[in-house]
Amino acid sequence: MALDKASRKRRRRRRKVTATRKIRVLTVDDHPLLRSGIAAVIEGEEDIMVVGEATNGKEAVESFRVHRPDVTLMDLQMPVMNGIDAILAIRREFPGARIVILTTYEGDAQAVRALKAGAAGYLLKNMLREELVNTIRSIHAGQRRVPPEIAAGIAEHVADDALTDREIEVLRRVAAGTSNKIIASQLRVSDATVKSHMKSILSKLGANDRTHAVTIAMKRGFIDG
Repeated sequence: MALDKASRKRRRRRRKVTATRKIRVLTVDDHPLLRSGIAAVIEGEEDIMVVGEATNGKEAVESFRVHRPDVTLMDLQMPVMNGIDAILAIRREFPGARIVILTTYEGDAQAVRALKAGAAGYLLKNMLREELVNTIRSIHAGQRRVPPEIAAGIAEHVADDALTDREIEVLRRVAAGTSNKIIASQLRVSDATVKSHMKSILSKLGANDRTHAVTIAMKRGFIDG
């Protein structure tokens, strides 16, 4: 009888600990002010806590191994290793990892890459104060969160032909002001091949010329702004 009573008491204690366990968050961003801002928002919440910070994707993978967070807030544009590569690396090792993308970009192409890599949520940095806490709770509960404007952008271009990796590489070089001839030399292909890539890029993006193509590609997130 006494043993049963003690056993029930232990079970009640375990249930209480489980019920009050905080959602453990890892923040990954190369800007200290943003990490501080996130910590300040979370600090006032009884059910959420920051357990670690990282400044790039490589640190994120290492920090994830140490802390095993419930939710990771991941920037996309970072030195050493970007957010997409970090998500892929983390989820290869921890398939159940729940990761929310933090970004200033609304581009549909970037969002699609992040979601395909395994991100469970997407959050624009200008929405942090209003949406951060609810997003963390939703992702932890097993839901997905994508802002309506991002979802609308994805839906708008869902039937479009995606740019290939080589076309994106050509476009990055065009954005840097590099001529077709120099791009051909850098990529070790013929001028005709580069021109063929550019023709395909213009068609896929519905662009009038090279400059217009770069503008559209930046807006949609194919290349960095």
